[in-house]
This record gives sequence, structure tokens and C-alpha cells, in this order.
Amino acid sequence: MENYLKNIEKVNIKYYEKAKDHIDFLAKPLGSLGELEEISAKLCSIYNTLDVNVDKKAIIVLASDNGIFEEGVASTPQEVTAIQTINILEGKTGVAVIAKQFNVDVIVCDVGIKCDISHPNLINKKIRKSTNNFAKKEAMTRQEAIQAINVGIELVNKAKKDGYKIIGTGEMGIGNTTTSSAILASLLGLSLDEIENVVGVGAGLTKDAYNKKVNLIKNAIEKHKPNKNDVIDIIQKVGGFDIGAMIGVYIGCAYNKIPVVVDGFIAIVSALCAIKLNENIKDYIFLSHKSMEKGYILAQKEIELPSYLDLKMRLGEGSGCPLMFSIIDASVAMFKNMATFDEAKIDTKYLESLK
Repeated sequence: MENYLKNIEKVNIKYYEKAKDHIDFLAKPLGSLGELEEISAKLCSIYNTLDVNVDKKAIIVLASDNGIFEEGVASTPQEVTAIQTINILEGKTGVAVIAKQFNVDVIVCDVGIKCDISHPNLINKKIRKSTNNFAKKEAMTRQEAIQAINVGIELVNKAKKDGYKIIGTGEMGIGNTTTSSAILASLLGLSLDEIENVVGVGAGLTKDAYNKKVNLIKNAIEKHKPNKNDVIDIIQKVGGFDIGAMIGVYIGCAYNKIPVVVDGFIAIVSALCAIKLNENIKDYIFLSHKSMEKGYILAQKEIELPSYLDLKMRLGEGSGCPLMFSIIDASVAMFKNMATFDEAKIDTKYLESLK
């Protein structure tokens, strides 16, 4: 992990500027394609080329159970983690159906499901069967947190060898909005009175269950005192294996110069953790949709990147990524295929008065 973090390079600003110059000379009013222009320029800076290729895409879904489930913080049975993991592989879930629509592959990895499952396409990197209940003890050891991160890095290294040009992040784990809220509260150094601002209803909690969820997070942070300046310490004490592995995906993508798309709340909290470990990772990240979870806005404010979609989604699984990939495809098509003013035989003298 440390070697990867030390060797993440900044994106190439020269290619960003060259791309912006090219975009400004396309046959359209300056800036008229808005964020599509920014997306393609950012891609050029990541790939170090003006010949951008995003033709092979994958979403990496990390699956794991969370010990905090024992405290009644989820409205969904824990068995659903294993069931839905198989359903993703069978093409039956939200992310699987949307990904298929846009010709996106889905890579699924078990990093901590509570039971043993098998499927020919499942990658088994199980650290152990579920994290600990962090209401009672730390979620995992520090070594397990690092191991989870390394799993994510390994998955990206393999994806690069397999020719993937862009990656999306997803997760499957009942109870992981609780771990994500606890991580975000710790990262931001929130006071106990502020913690409620990052805790949402997850898959649909009753008011009593929601209040219990808030109090559990407050008590766990008081009990374990995670160090806001040490991401690994936070993951160890109140995190999940899926989140740790997702942090590794962001590290691996930045190291390998692969753009990476963030799904929703769990994914953006993981992205913020990765950026805290190395700020250069931010330049490789694209946010997909604005999650309905309360803490998403605070995490996004911290990251200072735009969300490109607002479809009132809160499914998780990586379901926002293939939708964002379609926007990225449109941006690349604009960049590579639109005529320049010269090609369109339009006199550009009028542009001088607009600058």
C-alpha cells in the first residue's frame, strides 16, 4: 500500500490545457457544452494524450458483512448481502441490469461476507467472515484494514492487465451506511452533537431504529476515539472490509492512471478516505450521482468535485457508475468527432470579441 501511495503522480496539466484549446476551437459557442468539456479535458490529463479511449469499462463491486448489524441498524436481513452478491453475478440486480444496458462489465469480489458462497465469476479475497460489532470492539485489526486496501489495489492491477480503461466502484454489504457514517464523522472530526448530520436512514429505517443508529455511532466514536488524521485507524475502529477495499481501488486507479467513477454515499466516503491518504487521487476521480443519504453533501463539499447526476438514487451497488460512463462516452465523442471551426468552414474572427 505505502509504495503505491508514494508513487501516485499528478495528472498532466499540459494535456488538460491542450485539450481545452482543442475544445474551444470546436464549432460551437465557447463553453456551450459545459461539464462535457471539462470531463474530456480531465480525461486527457489522466491519460497523457489527446487520443482518449474509454471503450472497455468495469465496475468493481466489493461485498462484505458488518458486525454492527447485530445492533439492529438495518431494515434488511443480513443474509441479503450474500444473496444479492450472487444476484449481481447472475445479472439480476440494479447495477447488473444498468451495466448490461451500457456494455459495462461487473467484477464482484468477496472481501468479508459472513458465509461461504461460490460462483464461477466471484473473486474470493475474503479477509474473514464479517467485521466485528464496533459497538463492542474495534471493527478489525490494523493489519486487516491494510489487507483490505491491498485487495482493492490488486483488483485494479488485474483490471489494467485485462485492458480496462475506466473503473467504477460499487459495494454490497448490509449495514454499510452505518460504517460509512461513522467513518465520515471521524474523518471530519465532528462533535457528538454534529454526528446526526452524516447519518441517514439507509435502506429505510423507522424513526426509533434511526435514533438508535445515531446513538450507536456516537457511542462507538466516544469508545474507540478514532484518530481523524489516520485513515487506517478510522477504518480499523469503525469501518468495513468493503470500504477498505474500495479505498484500495481508488489508490490503484490513481497509481495506474485509470479514471475512476464514484457511485453514492459509501463510495464517496471511501473516496474521501483515499484522498486523505494522497491528495493527488482526487484528480483521477469523477462523481456520478448525488446520493440521497444525508452525509453525501458533506463528503462532496470536502472533496470539492461536482456530481453529474441527481436522480434521487440511493441503491448503491455501483448503480450510478454505468450512467456516468454514458456521459463520459458523450464527452469523448464530442472531443474526438466534432468538427473544428476550420473543418466546418466557419470564420473565427468573431471569437476575438468574445475573449
